[in-house]
Amino acid sequence: MSQAPESDIQVADHAITRRMGDREQVEQTADRIRDELLLTLEELDRRRHRATDVRHHLNQNRDLLVTVGAAALVVAGVGVGFAIYRSRHHDERVRRQRRQALSRAWDHPERVATSVEDKPLGAELGRKLVMIFATTLATAVARNSMQSLVPSRAPAKVPADADKK
Repeated sequence: MSQAPESDIQVADHAITRRMGDREQVEQTADRIRDELLLTLEELDRRRHRATDVRHHLNQNRDLLVTVGAAALVVAGVGVGFAIYRSRHHDERVRRQRRQALSRAWDHPERVATSVEDKPLGAELGRKLVMIFATTLATAVARNSMQSLVPSRAPAKVPADADKK
């Protein structure tokens, strides 16, 4: 019972091409494959245009771009404001630093140029440990990213038999 429908399907498949010669069947198959290829190429071209279309990406990510632009303006404004504040209070800051330097020189004339005792030993050690850790971490991240981006050039292994010849 299962063989009868299969033979009917085979007859139905061949009913379309029964009156065609081998050459016509090959040409029809080639035309169909060519049409599918052209459709695929058109779709790839459409996707390429969309991927390189800046206007499309700007419209698609408009909210993100507005947010990033606003954040950049705020950061720039804060930076300009801080620079203006520092320039207006420069003289006051210089006077305060000079008073502190004179005070250090009066207290410790043998150490005029340094202010090591101003910072506790624990804070300095902690700062140095954090810097060592951050440098090590940054080095490891850079090394891993370089190894993943640049393929390693391992020398070709020579079989042991080839060395003896």
